[in-house]
Amino acid sequence: SPVLLLLHHLPPAVRSAPVGSADLTLDLTDVAEPARTLVQKILKDIPVAHAVAVSSRGLTLESSQPTNLQLMTESLGLPVAPLLKLPSDHFTLDMCVSRMLVGCQMFQRLLAVLSEKLDGLMDLKVTLRDLVTHITKMKETLGLDVDGSEALTVDVASRLHGDYEAQMAAHLALVQLRSFCHDLTRSLRAINSYRIRWSAKR
Repeated sequence: SPVLLLLHHLPPAVRSAPVGSADLTLDLTDVAEPARTLVQKILKDIPVAHAVAVSSRGLTLESSQPTNLQLMTESLGLPVAPLLKLPSDHFTLDMCVSRMLVGCQMFQRLLAVLSEKLDGLMDLKVTLRDLVTHITKMKETLGLDVDGSEALTVDVASRLHGDYEAQMAAHLALVQLRSFCHDLTRSLRAINSYRIRWSAKR
């Protein structure tokens, strides 16, 4: 189960904590719950940001995506968020949290570029900054290597030649951010499930 797998991949000092350890419960609560709250805020704010930033006809969050989505993403130089999976023997907790951090940093930088071209994206950028802070704390709390994450390159500005390109980039970025946040929610829920079950043994 995700609970046992998370326990298996926790650092020795955390794994060896006695059942009912208030410190472990408090630590995971402090880092996982605020992060999950911020992810939910981002999901709630994405439609609002999209409505303000993207006015080009046909570019809506509810519309079916064009078949050449990958080609358009590549042509605009948009990076692709790292794939998130629940921790397992083949996808360790370190890998999971590291990819969380890399993805959030990527979207933070991407929205920083796009917010110079379009309105409506600043609030999301600020929330992502706060989320990066909490996920960094999560890595520190779990004894993981904070410096081990490799940043994804964001080279978009030079390809945004006009308003349509900027809006298309914002549309694709927000669609991708929404999908990434759903994956984040599942991953954080797995971590939080471990906390809840550990606390229940007290």
